[in-house]
Amino acid sequence: MKYHLIRVLLLSLLLFPLIGISPNAWAESTVTRIKLGTATKGGGFQLFGQNLAEVINAADANLHVQAVATKGSKQNLPFLESGKIDIGLVEGNAARKALDGIGRAPANFKVLSVMYPNPGMFVVRASSEYRTIDDLKGKPIAFGTRASGLRILANDVLEGLSLKPDMEFQQVLLDKAADGPRLVLEEKVAALWGAGIGWPGFVKVANGPEGARFIAPSAEQVKKIMAKHPHLKKMSVPAGIYKGQHKQIDSVGLWSLILVSPDLSDDIVYQLARAIHQGESALAKRIKQGQYTKAQYTVEQVAMQRLHPGALRYFREIGLLAR
Repeated sequence: MKYHLIRVLLLSLLLFPLIGISPNAWAESTVTRIKLGTATKGGGFQLFGQNLAEVINAADANLHVQAVATKGSKQNLPFLESGKIDIGLVEGNAARKALDGIGRAPANFKVLSVMYPNPGMFVVRASSEYRTIDDLKGKPIAFGTRASGLRILANDVLEGLSLKPDMEFQQVLLDKAADGPRLVLEEKVAALWGAGIGWPGFVKVANGPEGARFIAPSAEQVKKIMAKHPHLKKMSVPAGIYKGQHKQIDSVGLWSLILVSPDLSDDIVYQLARAIHQGESALAKRIKQGQYTKAQYTVEQVAMQRLHPGALRYFREIGLLAR
């Protein structure tokens, strides 16, 4: 039987050229291709998604993840529902509203993995006079792209302080995330709203000629925000994440998530969860926010009923969850 199988394999390799199929093409046909929805160029999701795709592809030769540029969280949700993408990066507030059916029907998505925490704050040039959120009132502020989930977080934070982006501020909406830091550096806006660890917009301002100052809610303001929006969590940016940032910055936010299309099979999601876990160290070396994309944090931060069965299977296999 053993020799028979070897003969069949050799005969197949000889026949491939005759029927117009190369052995390499046959091998490629066994690779599962996955579309990963990210966001606009210059934003945190685009940076994270490209690095995540490369790490997954390196960890599992049977997977090929393609990072696809989108307009952000709000577009990734309908793209997941329509099957235009297979997995999507979604900011925590946008994910919560979709999964809980807030303002819409509950979405039939499951969570593959957490991404990283998103403590929200403003960044200004270090030479500016602005030091508190109240100082920014009446000023032009870049609040992100139209489809960015970070705008939901901005609304929650400011609403908790009885403020609104389009009332107490001159709200500037962006066509792409990369425009935000440029507008700050060119002094066309007073500040840029953003969130996350190693967020590209914050990095660019901090690395600018003047450096950066970060403006987050005060301890008292955090209490007010969480009293009005208890779904938010206290989060911090560790010292040293951004150039010139010597102290921890405390704020509020939610973890961003990697959501899975309902059409993706348990086996494929299992492969993806395994590849992400096996690539944890590699992702952490590539980008600072990658240190948070861990199976352990996924299990700690996401309710079991929200996790995809394929991911659950893998987490049980490695002992993070009881079998």
